[in-house]
Amino acid sequence: MVVILLCILCLHGDAGTDFTEAQYGIEMVFVEGGTFTMGCTPEQGGCRNDQKPAHEVVLSDFYIGKYEITQKQWFEIMGTDVHQQRDKCSKDLWTDSESKGDNHPMHCVSWDDTQEFIKKLNEKTGKHYRLPTEAEWEYAARGGNKSRGYMYSGSNDADEVAWHKGNSERELHPIGMKKANEIGIYDMSGNAWEWVEDWFARVYSNDSIVRDPQGPASGWQHIRRGGNWMLDAGFARVAYRFSIPEYSRTDVLMGFRLALSSK
Repeated sequence: MVVILLCILCLHGDAGTDFTEAQYGIEMVFVEGGTFTMGCTPEQGGCRNDQKPAHEVVLSDFYIGKYEITQKQWFEIMGTDVHQQRDKCSKDLWTDSESKGDNHPMHCVSWDDTQEFIKKLNEKTGKHYRLPTEAEWEYAARGGNKSRGYMYSGSNDADEVAWHKGNSERELHPIGMKKANEIGIYDMSGNAWEWVEDWFARVYSNDSIVRDPQGPASGWQHIRRGGNWMLDAGFARVAYRFSIPEYSRTDVLMGFRLALSSK
């Protein structure tokens, strides 16, 4: 009975443990909530105005994907492969050589596409997966309450944790080949851009402390985070943010990872 209970806890994420979605192999990391400074902290170097002001954020516990959603997982939920998805993208942005494979991140995905994926996944699993909020994404990328204050997710050396223009040889790479960050999450710097849930705000709130921020109530662009395999390492800093319309597939470099509230 003890073994069975432990297995159930592992699969369903109860009691604040990491878990794996049994049917699709989506691994989720439990992130203990806490308070952190979001935005342009000193180790980030030169920051754009949209990364300012640095501000305190309080987050509740949540789960986030250990890896970006893979092409295999996308196919299992959506029934389409990466080439079918890339037919919807701007052809002049294709860099297809070794960018396909079951364990490569799914890419060429719009924000709207992520919502369709999540809807179908939730129907199949009975859970309430979603994209991470921007604050959750940055907190997890910084290492949560185990953060060591790195510039990138898990290191001050981009080559240790990120596939970027300087080391990717213009190719997307399989998930989990670089070093994990402080709480065991991979590829939050580099490889594929990652969508988050929020609408884009040009500057952060000036409130002294914000609890579980959700971003603006409306807008016309959503946010991507983490840099990618075709851009310089500076785009992979944990505070870097960039906006793009939610319907856009013009950027073949877009992927995503999932989140799940703990309650």
